[in-house]
Amino acid sequence: MSRLRHSAGLNPDRALARITTWAVFVCVLALGCKSTAATGAPDTSKHPAQSAPEPAPAGPHVILSAPGREPAKVDVEVMQTPEDRQRGLMYRKHLDPDAGMLFLFEQPQQLTFWMHNTLIPLDMIFITADWKVLGIVENATPLTDSARSVPGTSQYVLEVNAGYARRHGLGPGSSVQYAPAAM
Repeated sequence: MSRLRHSAGLNPDRALARITTWAVFVCVLALGCKSTAATGAPDTSKHPAQSAPEPAPAGPHVILSAPGREPAKVDVEVMQTPEDRQRGLMYRKHLDPDAGMLFLFEQPQQLTFWMHNTLIPLDMIFITADWKVLGIVENATPLTDSARSVPGTSQYVLEVNAGYARRHGLGPGSSVQYAPAAM
């Protein structure tokens, strides 16, 4: 049988080469494929120019503004459910300098926080429904169950590292802007 193929010009190696050539040709015609073998570079003639990658979307953050001071940005983790709010920053050993935790409540109320199982000294910034600082509990002592609050009703509380509020001149009346994560 192999003798017959040779005599008819059907060398198996040549047949495979022809099939491969036809397959590539069909690909080029049907799919618009182009070989990169000659230059080693992909064909970009049918694709728009590539630009720099898009920056990652901004995560949730707040901007705190005290009169006469530069605004301060805090990247926040948002706590909305009762379970999340109860856990808060418990058991954390570190909080980045410009990071914090924002507690969101459904309605304004007299809010009280504690430092149960919280290892980091914190400033607690109590914020009204119209995003103004109501008051601040500064340098809350870790691992204590003492109730901490400010007089009046607030709807949000921002926890940051102890000393943050003083460093940025924050106090009652300072404005707060909340920006949820960009989509």
